[in-house]
Amino acid sequence: MGRRKCTVVDVYLNGQDNSLVLISTLPLKDLTSGFKESTVSDIVDSRRAEMLQQANALDERESFSNMRRLAWQNGHYFTLRTTFNQPGHLATVVAFDLPINDLIPPGMPLDSFRLEPDATATGNNDNEKEGTDSVSIHFNSTKIEISSALNSTDMRLVWQVPYGTLLLDTLQNILLPLLLNIGLLALALFGYTTFRHFSSRSTENVPSTAVNNELRILRAINEEIVSLLPLGLLVHDQESNRTVISNKIADHLLPHLNLQNITTMAEQHQGIIQATINNELYEIRMFRSQVAPRTQIFIIRDQDREVLVNKKLKQAQRLYEKNQQGRMTFMKNIGDALKEPAQSLAESAAKLNAPESKQLANQADVLVRLVDEIQLANMLADDSWKSETVLFSVQDLIDEVVPSVLPAIKRKGLQLLINNHLKAHDMRRGDRDALRRILLLLMQYAVTSTQLGKITLEVDQDESSEDRLTFRILDTGEGVSIHEMDNLHFPFINQTQNDRYGKADPLAFWLSDQLARKLGGHLNIKTRDGLGTRYSVHIKMLAADPEVEEEEERLLDDVCVMVDVTSAEIRNIVTRQLENWGATCITPDERLISQDYDIFLTDNPSNLTASGLLLSDDESGVREIGPGQLCVNFNMSNAMQEAVLQLIEVQLAQEEVTESPLGGDENAQLHASGYYALFVDTVPDDVKRLYTEAATSDFAALAQTAHRLKGVFAMLNLVPGKQLCETLEHLIREKDVPGIEKYISDIDSYVKSLL
Repeated sequence: MGRRKCTVVDVYLNGQDNSLVLISTLPLKDLTSGFKESTVSDIVDSRRAEMLQQANALDERESFSNMRRLAWQNGHYFTLRTTFNQPGHLATVVAFDLPINDLIPPGMPLDSFRLEPDATATGNNDNEKEGTDSVSIHFNSTKIEISSALNSTDMRLVWQVPYGTLLLDTLQNILLPLLLNIGLLALALFGYTTFRHFSSRSTENVPSTAVNNELRILRAINEEIVSLLPLGLLVHDQESNRTVISNKIADHLLPHLNLQNITTMAEQHQGIIQATINNELYEIRMFRSQVAPRTQIFIIRDQDREVLVNKKLKQAQRLYEKNQQGRMTFMKNIGDALKEPAQSLAESAAKLNAPESKQLANQADVLVRLVDEIQLANMLADDSWKSETVLFSVQDLIDEVVPSVLPAIKRKGLQLLINNHLKAHDMRRGDRDALRRILLLLMQYAVTSTQLGKITLEVDQDESSEDRLTFRILDTGEGVSIHEMDNLHFPFINQTQNDRYGKADPLAFWLSDQLARKLGGHLNIKTRDGLGTRYSVHIKMLAADPEVEEEEERLLDDVCVMVDVTSAEIRNIVTRQLENWGATCITPDERLISQDYDIFLTDNPSNLTASGLLLSDDESGVREIGPGQLCVNFNMSNAMQEAVLQLIEVQLAQEEVTESPLGGDENAQLHASGYYALFVDTVPDDVKRLYTEAATSDFAALAQTAHRLKGVFAMLNLVPGKQLCETLEHLIREKDVPGIEKYISDIDSYVKSLL
């Protein structure tokens, strides 16, 4: 709350000229001019009269007025008057109107204050001006008067408080906390009386019939459980000497039991004793109830029956092991018995010349293979299989596997790619036959499950260890079903895929995985429907010792090979093989103008117009398709090596045949013909022209130059040169750029030899 605005008035009455000076916070000038005969004029007049009266009271030097109030301003003040006497003149009086609005708190009404003379003041008050203020309280009718003396005056300040106002203020200050405490107390009492007995009341509200039914059901269930126990159960209350719970087994033995003695003996032997009843041995276990202190629980077990059951279990285990051993022996014997007739059948079928003999021989081979796999499965099952560690080459092993699966691949029109990332002469120490069987089984399975596309075999060395190898077989078939995958863990548990030539081997997955585990690895199969399957075989094969590997000159050192292959995969496989043998491989795009090469390889039969190798993936080995032309399977390293060597031998033989006459007859014939000088002046220029026209691919001019050279050689009766030009003309008509460049180089060499 804001303070009430107070008015300050000071009056000075001069005794010499009886003039009056009034000092106030009121705007006296404006008010006087604007409001004549108003309140301000009345104040001045009344104050003059009061001052004159005071001046006549010469015995009072200083006085206080009672509490006054300005009704129009709601202001309260009191007046302090001081009188100054001068001889022969009227007394001079100075009056101060002192407002008290700013001294009283807003909550204390000013009407309750008053100033009055202090009748109890004594003469010693002047000596106690600096003493503590004295406050007195008096009860006056319906009011309480609180008074305090004003120091250095004979006045006292009195504050009157009505009883009703005091009571209302007191209630206003303490009523809200009091009501809040009463409410919290009532809430606590309500919660205590309501929720304390809630569970009991809710339980009481449940009908007694439902409780009885539930108890009856629980008791029936307990009795059923006790009666179905295969042990004797007895609950005995020792205090009342009665049986609480028991089943038929315990009831049958109870007449023969002294529960008091059993309890005493069981306490002495950790709660377990043995007793003989009717020549039958029983084990009795005693437990003390945690709910009823004087109640014991007895568990009775028939030891003779348990011994009999254990004997039967051991006998059954021995019988099972005997049956297992008998089954293994039976499978081994039946495999041995079937193997010899199957082999004889296969040999006899192979000797037949009838049209159906080949099909009969294939079926006999399948029968022999199945018998062999059954024998191997028996050996792996009874752990009688032994590994044979030898030193072998992985590439040689692959060269043996490819011919075995090649007929089936060729029959279905599939493509086979062998991508061996190992070194050319990488030697490993391990079980060669086991690895060969794993690769054969998985590749044959992949061929059966693939109808279109290709099958790829990748061989890598793990980065983590040089002794670990990974063989990946990828096919583009329809994938392997979940049921077929179960054959990986259990042999022949589900049927497998088939094609028009036969059914996939149901033992392939299990045998491959077991053999891989024998070799320190495992088999992993991942398949996706419609995309194919990836078979990953991880095995451990120790690398050969460094002293076993001998550094020697490679087979194709200083040999340049032109590789004109369209497929990037085949080109990478062939290039890696040739570079491992020391050859330098170039492609038509990489070849420089007039750069010579020694061997030409291509996978396009139309590009093979001169001597070279035609690469194929379905050839069984090496096959001659023309003079100086061979067809070879690039997946077989030994076949590739044999074909390259044969081609080199053929080329060397041709060079010897070409160079042999030049040693005498042709050279002498050229000098004796009288055209030697003309030959020297014209033929070398034509050879240079051949190079230039071949570089610009001007086949028309190239054909004319070759024909002119052929005429020169024919006129001089130089048959090898004539044959070279005829072959060059044929290549020009075919627009075989690699062949053209090669034969231009051969003609150049021939001419230089003549010169």
